[in-house]
Amino acid sequence: MEQPENPAEEPIVSDRVIINGSETPLTLTADGKLRMRERGQRCLTVEKEVLGFVTEGSKIRIRAVVKGGGAGICCVASKGALVRKDFVFQPLSNDSLNLWSQKLRQYIDSLGRPKQLFVFVNPYGGKKSASKIFVDHVKPLFDDADVHITLQETQYQLHAKEVASSLDLSKYDGIVCVSGDGILVEVINGLLEREDWEAAIKMPIGVVPAGTGNGMVKSLLDSAGYPCTAPNAVLAIIRGHKRPLDVATILQRETKYFSILMLAWGLVADIDIESEKYRWMGSARIDFYGLQRILHLRQYNGRVSFVPAPGFETYGEPTSYPNKSIGKPDSCSPSEEESIKARHHGYQGPNIDLENLEWRTISGPFVSVWLHNVPWGGEGTLAAPDAKFSDGYLDLIIMRDCPQLDLLSLMTGLNDGSHVKSPHVTYLKVKAFVLEPGPRTKEPTKEGIIDSDGEVLARGKGTYNCDQKAPMAYDKLQMVVHQGLATLFSPL
Repeated sequence: MEQPENPAEEPIVSDRVIINGSETPLTLTADGKLRMRERGQRCLTVEKEVLGFVTEGSKIRIRAVVKGGGAGICCVASKGALVRKDFVFQPLSNDSLNLWSQKLRQYIDSLGRPKQLFVFVNPYGGKKSASKIFVDHVKPLFDDADVHITLQETQYQLHAKEVASSLDLSKYDGIVCVSGDGILVEVINGLLEREDWEAAIKMPIGVVPAGTGNGMVKSLLDSAGYPCTAPNAVLAIIRGHKRPLDVATILQRETKYFSILMLAWGLVADIDIESEKYRWMGSARIDFYGLQRILHLRQYNGRVSFVPAPGFETYGEPTSYPNKSIGKPDSCSPSEEESIKARHHGYQGPNIDLENLEWRTISGPFVSVWLHNVPWGGEGTLAAPDAKFSDGYLDLIIMRDCPQLDLLSLMTGLNDGSHVKSPHVTYLKVKAFVLEPGPRTKEPTKEGIIDSDGEVLARGKGTYNCDQKAPMAYDKLQMVVHQGLATLFSPL
């Protein structure tokens, strides 16, 4: 037998089989390719295209996903959307059948794919399409891959957080969110509030786009050059690749919130939250209300302070740590300290000596202050084109003043990230950040909204729905990054 020149092409198993009534050689190579030598060297890549297989009597059925329009065992050169496709072959003997089943199972198991997943479905988010997406795309692919799932539909806000905070994680290889970004944020916060948070936060989390924003899954799939679709997201979970994700702790006195996407104050927050009154317009509400806000532009007094990443030390003016008292209790007796420790459980934020870092500051008025942890804020908003998943920094986008016509042009650049090149935008990376929000410049009796991960974090006086309770006060708050704290299923 002729030996392959490349060790990766060394056969794991090779035999003649029957395909579509014809006898032909079939080989599974060491690099995970199923090859038919007599049919134009066509192949199926196990890692990327094979979901799983089943034995049906004397035949083996390979369950795969390939690009539409192809025929035969492989569709590498075909165009079109991904489609599920079965490939059936019949070994010539029972011994060959058993050998093929054994070697295929061993190879697939060696890929480290998840076998047990806990799946959240949010039936109320976005266009209320999550349940249909689960039935049409998620469950069929998981079934083909022999992934066992436990399904939980969320019934109310923070339901996913409650479940994640007490879930028996030893039963699962990962958690999946069929939703927008909100359920993912809840899960992260729930895991970090556990007493066993250090182990819990290592649980890989996957996201399937089924909401309004879908910024995290768009960022993940776009990083690999894949369209933001449910099948692509499910395949990334099935394949089991993982990547770390930075988590930012937002702190205001005793109140903590863990952010993985963004924080906004000013124009972006106003559009995001106040456009809720036009939710009946669908996604068009953002553009519609955005135009209103640009035509009646607000500016806010305030100050931002930050620890710049290397290469950004010239931004702003030098200052000292502006938040010395935040989150730190007054001095107390040892017994009182024990009482405070007893009230605190879960992750308390990164252990960083903030007072001895090199702080810089920029004063307002501001049109917008926006921090981003990942590139995409939504499927059509490339908010921070230089953002990385686990570089240990947040991307800070500041706009202090901008003529209305320039602002219109700038906002249209959000779909490709070109807005950060505007002379009216300051764009840098920071390790830690303090926001001191103030009132509107032209209406000093009214304040603003602080938005984190698409939800209201704080509402100031005179704002939309200001009578509703928010997690934090419209006051000074701090944001610090913990590099690579969480783990996501990723296409790469």
